Amino acid sequence: MFCSKEEAVAMETELLRDYGFGRQQLTEMLGHACATAITQVFPLASLEKRQPTVLVACGPDQNGCVGLACARHLRVFEYIPTVFIPKRSSDALHQDLRLQCERMDLPFLSYLPTEVQLINEAYNLVVDAVLGPETELASVGEPFTGVLQTLRGLKAPIASLDIPSGWDADESSSDGISPALLVSLMTPKRCALSFSGAHFLAGRFLPFDLQRKYELNLPKFSGTDAVVQL
Repeated sequence: MFCSKEEAVAMETELLRDYGFGRQQLTEMLGHACATAITQVFPLASLEKRQPTVLVACGPDQNGCVGLACARHLRVFEYIPTVFIPKRSSDALHQDLRLQCERMDLPFLSYLPTEVQLINEAYNLVVDAVLGPETELASVGEPFTGVLQTLRGLKAPIASLDIPSGWDADESSSDGISPALLVSLMTPKRCALSFSGAHFLAGRFLPFDLQRKYELNLPKFSGTDAVVQL
């Protein structure tokens, strides 16, 4: 069930090229499923602060696009998300998703406080959609290294989308971000083999023959749920 980065890229390529899926379609379905998983682990009634505040940190690539869609759905689910984008993206889909968040009156941070206590006091949790499996870690520099350092110092729980930012998709990590929740997208990546927090799988749309081709053996989803806990 746990796939390599290479297999994940191949599956997504086949979905887009051979099955007629669109990138915006996949992003929207995954963003909705991620928001659903977050509501299951951090329901509104369980949040400690007076307001259901959530900080959603979104990188410039595909994982950030899913984060933006997730933020919008969290707002629909009556959370109060604030979005932080460390670096503007030239990607048209990323820009469209950002606009959708703006039109829903989601506030945006112009910078991430380096004083972690400010974040701990302001937000019930932080959604990490900064770096995904598509990121070449060797080329990561500022502003992302500073963001990762801040995230590592948080006491507020972190929900990471697909992989924890800064992790190699194919290898476990013990010195990076330690999220309370990991929401794997379409299939869990090998780095999640040793993950001990709450782990959900999002994306109940993979064609059955594609599942058989990659021998995914995905768990059974309940009823009409879009996510399943692993």
